[in-house]
Amino acid sequence: MEVLRGAVSGSLCFGLYHNGSQIGFARVITDNATFAYLCDVFVLEGYRGQGLGHWLIETLATHPNLQGLRRIVLVTRDAHGLYEKFGFRPLARPDGYMELHRPDIYANNPS
Repeated sequence: MEVLRGAVSGSLCFGLYHNGSQIGFARVITDNATFAYLCDVFVLEGYRGQGLGHWLIETLATHPNLQGLRRIVLVTRDAHGLYEKFGFRPLARPDGYMELHRPDIYANNPS
């Protein structure tokens, strides 16, 4: 829970709510100058297919704090079509991207 609080407090967050319950979410990590990373986007299964994901990304894409950024990136498993509607494209030079991936870091370091 501490990791989640830290992640959210350092991000620009967007939520979808229905009758007081959260049904969707998106988080943008940004330097507020040139770069942003869009992540943790979801709409609960029972609410999909109603345009809510589209509305969530549209709201985020037009947010004043994200205008003028040179680059916004994301990683998606299955929603390429949604993001393409807002100008996202596959990486022009994927060979330039690298990652340091530590999938078990939280299991090995519970604090």
